[in-house]
Amino acid sequence: MAASIYFPQRSNGFAEKHSGSSNGNLPIAEKWRRHHHSESWFIYTTLPIPGVRTRRLRLLTPNPSRIQHLVVNQIGRKRGAVLLLICFTAIYLVFALHRRYGTEEKQWPTPIPFGDPPTLVYRREDLQRIWEWEVAAGHYPSSQKVPEQLAFSQPPVNPALPARKSTSPPSRFRGPTVTNTLGTGSKRVYLDLQAQPPNVAYAPRPVPGSIADMDIVMDHCDFSNDKYVRDCLEVLRIGGGLDVGKRVRRGKFDEWKYMYVETGERDNTSITDPFLRPSFALKTQGEIDPTEEFTKKRGAEWEPHLHLPAPPRYVSHVQSPDACDPENPRVFHMFWTGPFTDKPYLALLSYLFTQNLGLHLDHPDPAVCRPKFWLWINPGPAASMPNPNAVRDMFDDLKKNPWASPFLHPRFKDVIQFKLWNTTEQLDNTAELKDEWRTLRDSLFNSGGYVEKVPQKAETTEAAETTVEEKEDYVDPATTTTKTDEEDKINRVGSKSPSSYDRLSVILSDMARFVLCHRFGGIYLDADTIFLRDWEELFGWRGAFAYRWSRLERYNTAVLRMNKGSALGTFLFRTALKNGLDFHPMTISRYTKDAHLEPLLLRLPDALFDAAWLNTEQYQRDRPPQPYFTEFGDFFDTPAVSSGSPQALGFDGFFKGAYSYHFHNFWWKPFDPIRNFPDLGPRFAEGERIARQQINGGTGMNSTDEDLVANDKRDLDWSIIMKRTCEAYIRGERPNLYGEWLKW
Repeated sequence: MAASIYFPQRSNGFAEKHSGSSNGNLPIAEKWRRHHHSESWFIYTTLPIPGVRTRRLRLLTPNPSRIQHLVVNQIGRKRGAVLLLICFTAIYLVFALHRRYGTEEKQWPTPIPFGDPPTLVYRREDLQRIWEWEVAAGHYPSSQKVPEQLAFSQPPVNPALPARKSTSPPSRFRGPTVTNTLGTGSKRVYLDLQAQPPNVAYAPRPVPGSIADMDIVMDHCDFSNDKYVRDCLEVLRIGGGLDVGKRVRRGKFDEWKYMYVETGERDNTSITDPFLRPSFALKTQGEIDPTEEFTKKRGAEWEPHLHLPAPPRYVSHVQSPDACDPENPRVFHMFWTGPFTDKPYLALLSYLFTQNLGLHLDHPDPAVCRPKFWLWINPGPAASMPNPNAVRDMFDDLKKNPWASPFLHPRFKDVIQFKLWNTTEQLDNTAELKDEWRTLRDSLFNSGGYVEKVPQKAETTEAAETTVEEKEDYVDPATTTTKTDEEDKINRVGSKSPSSYDRLSVILSDMARFVLCHRFGGIYLDADTIFLRDWEELFGWRGAFAYRWSRLERYNTAVLRMNKGSALGTFLFRTALKNGLDFHPMTISRYTKDAHLEPLLLRLPDALFDAAWLNTEQYQRDRPPQPYFTEFGDFFDTPAVSSGSPQALGFDGFFKGAYSYHFHNFWWKPFDPIRNFPDLGPRFAEGERIARQQINGGTGMNSTDEDLVANDKRDLDWSIIMKRTCEAYIRGERPNLYGEWLKW
């Protein structure tokens, strides 16, 4: 008897397997997949746990059958299989490439698709040494945290920070790294500066040796924390005693006191536990960490192991035997190219008008460290080589120049000095650059990665190779085949208009400021800067600083403070050397950010030095400071609606509380178009006569004109007020900002 009689036949010739279901002839599993669309996309899988035989690790993973079923139903069995194969291949390639190029030693060779390329050339251990050196030298008088990426296991000892009692948590709650420094310094006494009778009309000078607490300044002025420039200037005015009896607020101003002096005494009650009592020593040997958290500059090698000299011993002002600290020289640097004009003229006048120079005394006070002003002059085009008689020629030109000659007077010889800038000499005397900078001479004028090409000297004879200076530096453009047009960028000396901007000199000054501060110490200022108050407490603060680029978290180095021969300077020069000698402030911001060294070059709020900048970029216009500038040109052409303020308020009404004002170029626009000459009185009448002759026939006054009020401009601009106020001090018609009369 046939078997088919007892067993029902399937269409494929096989007997049907009884499943207890009457739903057609489909297998149970296939029917379940077709009719149960709520099957989960994820399933649990188990993996063995190494070392634990009785337990398995349960993981939630994608359901392959669900994915395959969806793909097959949508695009077909064959195409679905191909698509799945492509997807699994792509996933495999991603993991393979990550394994191949995902480490510091095996970096992917193509450029970074987003953001700026890395600039770092120092390992983490070397960056730790830089931090330890700067902190030990007293260049970090701040309680701000050290970046955790540096992975310090013990806090660096900080002699510029007062000792504090340990509040460390129990060891079981401590992380592997620390972000604080260990203060071992003197106590701080915060000052309440106010004018005292009988001198109540003028602000008191800062106490010699006083220091600005930048932590407090940042608390009240940091734009990132939504602080207004207007409020910051009020804190700076009141905390600095500049309100001179015009205070209308009542109450305690303890939180606004940002100036302090060190007592020289340490807090003996500040006892630290063993965890916070490290034995400080500079790391000079040892194996380098892999530094996987730091991204090295592509195509560059790590810098050799960093060796630093012993940091200078930190000595507070009260413990110093001299008023001036040789490790902390009080020098202002300024760089100028070409003939002297009214721009460096007013910078020097405002310096005499505001700084504590002792010009009101017959003999300087030995207890006061007088600052000096070094004006560095590059007499020709930025790419030219000074001739052998350049120094003599420079002083001859200064004596003939009516804007410069007043500052050669013997009364100012100890506080103002003119110095010749020589690029070759300066770079050859910078230890970090002297052996290698010549390899980059073709790209020496590098600004933000854009290189200005400069033709090099053609060495046609052996005699041309006899001197190092002639061989190794740039050629006088007059001896080349380049264009001789004075507006040509190579021959350009100074910026005469917006269309004839001297870009090469600007790029050269970007490098010059770092060279000068690193070699000599002090503070650099751009020549388009006017002093507004005494800088005593800024010199007292031993750290390095620049200020913020308006709304951006970048540096503007129009004001730059660095310590002589510092570890930070070594880092910046070596990093710049490996990045094309680029000293543009935006590039400097990348150097410090990539290395986590930004706190060592403090980015101060621009309210201190550039109080109009945010307003000119349409920020904080709901509560602007005084005066209200919507563009930098308002300084020279004050709008008619607010032109009453300059004459009514005078010098004291101009961003009172700020340390300086940066008017951002405008080299070609005179401060005082009506009296565009040095108006310093009979003592300097010869220079005034020469200047008047030079403008004879122009828009200015003739040399024989009598001074009449009717000839003057009716509404005076802010630039005019600032110039004439400082000139009145030199003429002896008024005291300076602090009520001191100039003695000749």
